[in-house]
Parts: sequence; C-alpha cells; structure tokens
Amino acid sequence: MSTTIMVVDDSPFASKQIKDIVEDNGYEVIGYAKDGEEAIELYKELKPDIVILDIIMPGLNGLETAEILKKQDPAVKILMLSSLCDAGTMEEVKSIGVKHLIPKPLEADVLLASLELVSKFA
Repeated sequence: MSTTIMVVDDSPFASKQIKDIVEDNGYEVIGYAKDGEEAIELYKELKPDIVILDIIMPGLNGLETAEILKKQDPAVKILMLSSLCDAGTMEEVKSIGVKHLIPKPLEADVLLASLELVSKFA
C-alpha cells in the first residue's frame, strides 16, 4: 500500500510539481488544499499518512495550520515547505513540533529524502 499524502499550497504550480514528483516515486496524493482552513477540514476527512504544508498562504498560514493539526492529532506527520528557510523560521517550525522544513523552489531529491525521513521518524 502506498504512503498517502495531502498537499497544502496556495500555488497550483507548486501543488502540481509536488504531485508529479511524489507520484512518480510511489506515493499517492489523496487530497489538495489551498489554505489552512481547507487543510484542517480535509485532514479530518482523509487522514493522510503525511501532510506537505507550505508556510506562506492566505488566511491561516502553514505554521498556524500545523499547530492546529498537531493539537487535533499529535501523531500527524508534517513536512513543511517555504521560500523562507532562515534560522528564525526553522525555530518556529520546531517550536510547534514539526521536524522537517525544506526550501522552495523544490528539488525532487530533497523532497523525496525528506518524505522518507518523515515517514520513518516524524
């Protein structure tokens, strides 16, 4: 059975790029959300193995969304993406219990290696 993924990104281009990379490598994308509010509702319905979550989005940003998801399901596995991967952003990500942040623009090998880590250790 494939590892299931929900992609949360307000950019249709980024969502398609993620889908193409992960599905070409044996993962199954089972849902998409364009903002945090939609992601929270969709997560309850789909219960994916991993949530790939962009930080910068309208409405609830990725950090706020991750915090809510973690409160609802402490076992949720989240891989965060951001064009802002500085030390401050990394500290914010860690403070809400997410261990993996990868930079945008995405590189396929970095995304796949991070997914492997998240699926085993998050």
